Amino acid sequence: MRYIFHVDCDAFYASCEELRNPKLKNLPLAVGGLSNKSIITTANYKARTFGIHSAMPVFMAKTLCPNLIIIPVDHKYYREKSREVFAIVKTFSKVMEQVSVDEAYLVVDNDNPQKISHILQDKVHRQTGISISVGISYNKFLAKLASDWKKPHGITQINKEDLDKMLPDISIDKVHGIGRKTSQKLNKIGVSKVGDLLKLDEEYLTDNFGKQGTYIYHVIRGVDDRKVNPSRKRKSIGKERTFSKNTNDINLLYSYLKNLSELIEDEMNIKDIQGKTVNIKIKDERFKTHTKAITLQEPIYTAIDIYNESVGLLNEVYKGEYLRLIGVSISNLSKRDLNQLSFL
Repeated sequence: MRYIFHVDCDAFYASCEELRNPKLKNLPLAVGGLSNKSIITTANYKARTFGIHSAMPVFMAKTLCPNLIIIPVDHKYYREKSREVFAIVKTFSKVMEQVSVDEAYLVVDNDNPQKISHILQDKVHRQTGISISVGISYNKFLAKLASDWKKPHGITQINKEDLDKMLPDISIDKVHGIGRKTSQKLNKIGVSKVGDLLKLDEEYLTDNFGKQGTYIYHVIRGVDDRKVNPSRKRKSIGKERTFSKNTNDINLLYSYLKNLSELIEDEMNIKDIQGKTVNIKIKDERFKTHTKAITLQEPIYTAIDIYNESVGLLNEVYKGEYLRLIGVSISNLSKRDLNQLSFL
């Protein structure tokens, strides 16, 4: 039979740091900026028991856990470990789509996917020291949902006959495609679990959430036709954060831009691409969205270049109001090698 696997590294950045320094293994650890105005990029599972999570400001994380150990981000090291992990993962399938530095989809033809998953987990851990979780299903949405089910180092399979039993009690926050803003809007009408969401008809979801609503209506019913595509072309790469508390702290906003730029660089390095157009998006406390873009003469891909351009754009568009969201994207994409050849 044919299955789709979603392979997800467990607390990847933190796991890499624990691997480099085993003394950190059982201590609350986070990777991120070192100043109080910085944000957390990743927290290990010990730190998560204190309520610490990615995109949380450092000062808030230290309040929750005064003994928290914070280590600065080392993207070069994480990319090296990522290459090690997914070089192994790739040998288990003829079709792999790596979607970020720490996760990928596979197409696996085998009658015993659980056995294959255990072999995959063991081989990756033995050869790289990195723990992975594996989700198994018949489409991308369910495979990704499954990989998050028993973290860390979990293996979960979701079949069609499991939908009525497994999905209704899941928090809507776990549904891929439902961000914090959508989740908050749904919470206001009493929708907190997938079971509540299943009671809403497609017309209501589409009227209120557009294409996203149509997508949500179908995926929670087990319908997702997206293919695993190793050569998928992206029109843009973007990341955004919705704040747990509205802010007008410019230094904190700069920290978010730095983190988002680093995440974009990671994804661009994986795909070996670059881009010429940088776009920034902010949303104020009244839900009004402002955007600003710049198209450069030469393409860029490094975090520092993306950050510098996005800071310039923020300074142009931001007027000091309280914000609830900030985002960065880069478009006008091209392969780096092709661009370099044009200069020879």
